[in-house]
Amino acid sequence: MNDFTKIIVSENDIGRKLDEIAVRIREDYEGKDLLLIGVLKGAVMVMADLARRMPPTVQMDWMAISSYGSGTKSSGVVRILKDLDADLTGKHVLIVEDIIDSGLTLSWLLGNLRSRGAESVEIAALLRKPDAVQVEVPVKYIGFDIPNEFVVGYGLDYAEKYRTLPFVAILDPKVYAGE
Repeated sequence: MNDFTKIIVSENDIGRKLDEIAVRIREDYEGKDLLLIGVLKGAVMVMADLARRMPPTVQMDWMAISSYGSGTKSSGVVRILKDLDADLTGKHVLIVEDIIDSGLTLSWLLGNLRSRGAESVEIAALLRKPDAVQVEVPVKYIGFDIPNEFVVGYGLDYAEKYRTLPFVAILDPKVYAGE
């Protein structure tokens, strides 16, 4: 536990917030063909826990895009590492994200998915860093606004470590000092 300066979102808080978001999503999309799209790898935990709160007819797909290296800052360059298997034509798409940081990657993804013929494309994100936003993106469902600190846990990583933590914590800068 010496790698963290503070836990900012507990496991219990995450569960309660996902319950709230799931209720809203079920109401908003009742009777609609909903496809959840998880953004790998960070959204795995959020996607799994949110999907379990959805009706069994909800579909899921995964996309891997990257604008991060092993560092703590976005590179600004978006690459598709794994594209969707599903055809989006006529579907209501809900992008499930772990965190909105600068908004650059998510803005690109919104444009990309909207161009594929979806009926609608919306965003659900567990975390948002308002002070880090460079590009405003419309987020329909948001869990928590957090400070502009480097955080790990619940899918978020530093150099592929810490993803499996059941909470979100600020990573002690000594862990990545000299980067």
